[in-house]
Amino acid sequence: MTAHSLIDDIRAAVPQLRGRLLENQSLADLTWFRVGGPAELLFSPADEEDLAAFLAALDPSVPVTVIGLGSNLIVRDGGIPGVTIRLGGKAFGSVEIDGETIRAGTAVPDMRLAKAAAEASLDGLAFFRGIPGSVGGALRMNAGAHGGETTDVLIQARGIDRTGTVRTFTHTEMGFRYRHSSAPDDVIFTSALFRGRPGHRDEIEAEMERVTAAREAAQPIRERTGGSTFKNPEGGKAWQLIDAAGCRGLTLGGAQVSEMHCNFLINRGGATASDIEGLGEEVRRRVREHAGVELHWEIKRIGVAAER
Repeated sequence: MTAHSLIDDIRAAVPQLRGRLLENQSLADLTWFRVGGPAELLFSPADEEDLAAFLAALDPSVPVTVIGLGSNLIVRDGGIPGVTIRLGGKAFGSVEIDGETIRAGTAVPDMRLAKAAAEASLDGLAFFRGIPGSVGGALRMNAGAHGGETTDVLIQARGIDRTGTVRTFTHTEMGFRYRHSSAPDDVIFTSALFRGRPGHRDEIEAEMERVTAAREAAQPIRERTGGSTFKNPEGGKAWQLIDAAGCRGLTLGGAQVSEMHCNFLINRGGATASDIEGLGEEVRRRVREHAGVELHWEIKRIGVAAER
């Protein structure tokens, strides 16, 4: 099916569609690495109802991919077939506070969630200040930093599955583990409800400043990079294994293992997605040979490789 026929089929099936639907849309500018090919179709729904109608009408054979802020993502050079969905706008980007609870849309950046909690004098969410993604990504991978994890504060999550059905997941149903959620893969999260605890705004903001300072001192946040590349193996630290295997500063094409923090890969300029992913695989190979440890990707890699 061509992009042209796919977009026509969708518009015919959902004539009331209110969101933005674009074909052959570049995704490189939507990722922090600034690499990757185009989306066959990129859909930005107007709101939850619009997303549900779209999914309900979409041919089940058409693949659906969801992206957020692109901070922990490699889009391969051949792009993403089917439909790529990116949530945004007021419908998915609002934060509402009621007593000790916070409801946030999944397009809300984690840093903004932390700030909103601090402004409401709610403690327990300051760790989100150190996570460069969005609430949606935090739900999908139980994101955490500086001693806190999403599982510590989540009450429930709301989303829409591939059939267009709205579903709610309790904390238990999310099945959180280290950098993982057991929620069904076809669910697109739209909002989440968190619980904080009463605190003092000045103390919470001071903690957030400490998180910011620690991140700036240890991570190459001024570079074109993603988040942590590999999950920490049980009982160890990925960066220490990478360093011990002699990979600090290692390069492949325009990609490099950060000399500042070697569990980060950076685009030095002109890197392709293939360079970055290939460098990550070379790091995995060297760590495996040196320490006998299999590193697992934390960065999500999606799409297809470019044709040679």
